[in-house]
Amino acid sequence: MKVFWILFAVFALLGLLLAAAVLAIDHHVKKSTEDQILDLGEVGQGYDCIYVLGCGVRENGTPSHMLADRLDTAYALYEMGVSDYILVSGDNSREDYDEVGVMKQYLMDKGVPEEVIYKDHAGFSTYESLYRADAIFEVDNIVIVTQGYHLYRALYIAKDRGIKAVGIEADPRTYYGQTMRDLREVVARCKDFFYCIFEPKPTYLGETITLG
Repeated sequence: MKVFWILFAVFALLGLLLAAAVLAIDHHVKKSTEDQILDLGEVGQGYDCIYVLGCGVRENGTPSHMLADRLDTAYALYEMGVSDYILVSGDNSREDYDEVGVMKQYLMDKGVPEEVIYKDHAGFSTYESLYRADAIFEVDNIVIVTQGYHLYRALYIAKDRGIKAVGIEADPRTYYGQTMRDLREVVARCKDFFYCIFEPKPTYLGETITLG
């Protein structure tokens, strides 16, 4: 019984230390990037691209609410003249699932010319998307568009890759399941904090693509 309580105390202490470390990293990621999150009216012009991170698409080939809100925000920025180009990044790992194709078509349906929309088919995660933005598309100065809870991590990775970035929140509504999404994001920030230290390569690299 004595050994049991000793082990219990040791594991409880380790659990508390782990939780404290995760929360400290989460705070660091958010605090170090919060000044880069701007309102629409604060964004200037001359950025290499408006960078839209992908998320789920429906079975009927239309964007989810979250993705549609990101694309609508990107369209508003394009209409403001923030950049001449839009780069969409997402998962196209299967023939029957093409986030970036849906994203491009949605923007074209709103009137954005096809030739100014670039697709990153291998943005399988936030880390891989930003890594490829640097390594493949060689962008230096971008506006990242995603929901607010996700912006901190995206901006943190961009900064680590040497990309100057500001973020615009695409949050015009409340999303179902956001509490669980916020909790998962704490762990994701911690994961990508270490990814930025060890810099694993993304699933795919390739030849460089110059915007324009």
